[in-house]
Order: sequence, then structure tokens, then C-alpha cells
Amino acid sequence: MNLSSHRLSRLPLACSLALAVLLAACQEASTTNTVDGQQPVTTLSPAAAVGKLMFSDTALSASGQQSCATCHDASHGFTANDGLPVPMGGVHMNLQGLRNTPTIMYASYTPPFTLAGLPDGPGQPAQPAGTPTGGFFRDGRANTLAEQAVMPFLGEFEMANANAAEVVTRLQGRPYLAQFTAVYGAGILNDPDATLAAMGRAIAAFETEDPVFHPFSSKYDSFTRGQAQLSTQELNGMRLFNDPNKGNCAACHVSTPVGGVPALFTDHTYDNVGVPRNWAIAFNNDGTTLPDYITANGTNLGAPNHRYYDLGLCGPTRSDLAGDPTQCGRFKVPTLRNIALKQHYFHNGVFNNLGDVVNWYVTRDLNPTHWYTTSDGQTPDKQYNELPQRYDGNVNREEVPYNVEGGQHLNAAEMKDLIVYLCTLTDGYDAKNPSAYPYPDQCKAALR
Repeated sequence: MNLSSHRLSRLPLACSLALAVLLAACQEASTTNTVDGQQPVTTLSPAAAVGKLMFSDTALSASGQQSCATCHDASHGFTANDGLPVPMGGVHMNLQGLRNTPTIMYASYTPPFTLAGLPDGPGQPAQPAGTPTGGFFRDGRANTLAEQAVMPFLGEFEMANANAAEVVTRLQGRPYLAQFTAVYGAGILNDPDATLAAMGRAIAAFETEDPVFHPFSSKYDSFTRGQAQLSTQELNGMRLFNDPNKGNCAACHVSTPVGGVPALFTDHTYDNVGVPRNWAIAFNNDGTTLPDYITANGTNLGAPNHRYYDLGLCGPTRSDLAGDPTQCGRFKVPTLRNIALKQHYFHNGVFNNLGDVVNWYVTRDLNPTHWYTTSDGQTPDKQYNELPQRYDGNVNREEVPYNVEGGQHLNAAEMKDLIVYLCTLTDGYDAKNPSAYPYPDQCKAALR
């Protein structure tokens, strides 16, 4: 099934997913009140309260320097704040990670990974059978927030604990241990795997219950509630975003409420957009000695014969779809909420500003020699050089703006308008005090 037919075949269904998708991580319900109709004040459940402490605790890592919050910084929309395309980690914080840090804001609305298709649900548009949908991480290998929260504890290039028992040993020395055992029972500490799983549930409860992860407080949200007006440039950017013959962004980044949830600006599916290879990732350079957590998976994939490729759904960090070559190169469609707060974009962090991102989308196939270069940054490389040539056919070329029939779909002024609209998706807008809006620096450059 090609991607264009997949997009066109979506039909709204009357049924909905259970709200348990959103609340599965919670040990008990939280109490939420609203102050002045805007700022939610939440009393976290005991599980979420201890999860909050774990989220920021670097002592749970082998290095003593890394926590969930290290890679998911609140001031950057719970994405990275290290200026790097991919994070560093490991016992000595000297091991390069594989992928750019995705946001965990609004992640609690993500359904489990499936190929079976989904009906309409809270924040989830209907998807036909055979469409990769849902899951956590950029390849969907974790089905729940709790599973996602557990994996970095044992990741060699992340928090780098050798096993669950080592994590439990660290937990037993933390000042909130009594809070943890009050929720899960002291006996759970005798089972390291069960303890680590409970830690994941606690962190997931925090990410689900605390409104800081899903405030719906952007200027765009105030606009949809009739509390703010968008500028002429922002309105034109919104029009271009939704126009299937211009930006066509809404084909994947759904801009309408679904199942009673405000627009999440993602459909939770996966796409292969053919991003350029990021040579700043050491493993992408053939002269680099690969560490033991990197598999030379390009050996039998043919031209251009790089030793290592990040193939998304079909590897290297998940293996269950490796036998389906049509999935190679597909990565999860991210939410665009708070997109202007990110420091790097796409799964490999190849771009560091929205201007390049939007320009690349529009001119990818019109000016490929500009975007696809060898490691010297100058010499033209094969188009779609993040992939072996055998998978070039997986790249989305049919949808606007990739489809270049008729020429370039957005001009320079329109690209600026689109960026300014994306900036309205930044949370923290107060309709009573709009001048205090934390307008990202890169957004100011797009104003005209």
C-alpha cells in the first residue's frame, strides 16, 4: 500500500479506544482543578509523585550524571538541551546515542504499536489495517509509556545499568524509597525485574497525570478557544499547513481534534521521508570503529555499502519487522507541538532549525545536490543517502510537497509564514498577557 492511498483511505469511525490508553500508567486517579480557567493544578497520585522524583534523579544512572530529565528538558518541550544531534550517555557519559531525542510531551495519548489498524480514539485518527501506528521511541518498539521509561535504565549508551538488580541497588539508597514501597510494597524489592517495571509505571504515571506534559496552552489553543487572534502571517501559515496542494502538513500532522482531544499534530503513523545522512553521528562514517552496541548491519545491503544504517522500523533497535523490507526507513511521525523549541530535527538530528526543515521538505527533490552530500559537506552524494539504494523506493515521493510535478509548492515568503504558524504551537501562551509569550528565538527570524 503506498502512502498516498493510505492517507486518502482514512475514514472517521464512531467507535473510540478506551481512555485506558491514556491512563494505563496511573496507580490511582489524580485530582485536577483549574485556576482562572487556564492553569491546571494537579494533586499527583502516590505513584506519580514518586515517579516525578525518579524522573529527575541522576543517581539512578551508572554515571551518576543522567536521568530522564537530562534528555527531556522542560524548557525545550521535554526534548534535548545539549546542542547535540544525538545525546551522549554511558558509564562515563562518552558514548554517542543513535537517535535524536523525541519530545515526551503529549506522549500519553499515544496508542500501543500495531499493524492491525485502529478506530478513532482519544487523539488518534482511524488507520486502516497494515498501517504501522503507535508505540514509543522513534521506531515504536515500546508499547506503553511504562515500557519506554524502563529501557533507558539498561541502555548501554544511556543510563548504562548492567541489569535490573543494579537499578534496584541504586533505588535502595534513594531518599524516596519509602514512598516507592508504600505504593508497590516492600516485598517487590526482592524481584529486580518487577521493581524496574514498577519504576517505569511510576514514571509513566507522572508523565500522564502532570499537566506540564500536556497543557494545551499554546497560542494556537487560545485561538481555537476564541481567546486570541492569529496574525495575518500566522493565518496564512495555517492555511498553507492544511492546504493539500501547498504544505500538505496536515496529511500526517493532523490539525483537528480527534476523539475529544485537541489536535495533537500527529497521526501516530510512520513515514519514510528520505532525510539526509547525518555525518555528525560517528557510526555513519565508515572509518569509525563501531562500539559493541552498534551492529554493522549494512554489510549485506548493497550500494553504497556503508557499514551502518538506521533503518527505523526494520532495525537496528527493533528486529521483529526486519523481514519486511517495505518498513525500512520508516520513522514515527512526531507531534509538532512545541516543535520550535527543539534544537535538532528528524530521527538523526540532521537539521538544527525550522528554516532548513521546511526548505528541505519543499525542495528535497528539486535540489537534491544541495541536501545530499558526502561527509565533507560539499561533494554531492546519492539522493536519500540515509538509506541503502535498494530501499530508495520506500521514500515518500507521491505526496505534496515531495511531489514536484508543477514545480515548487511553497515560495520563500510562504515558507516563512508556515514557520510562524508552527511557532504558535509553542505552549505557555497567556491570553491575558500575550506579551509574555515565550516566543522561540528562531521564530522571530521568520517574521515579516
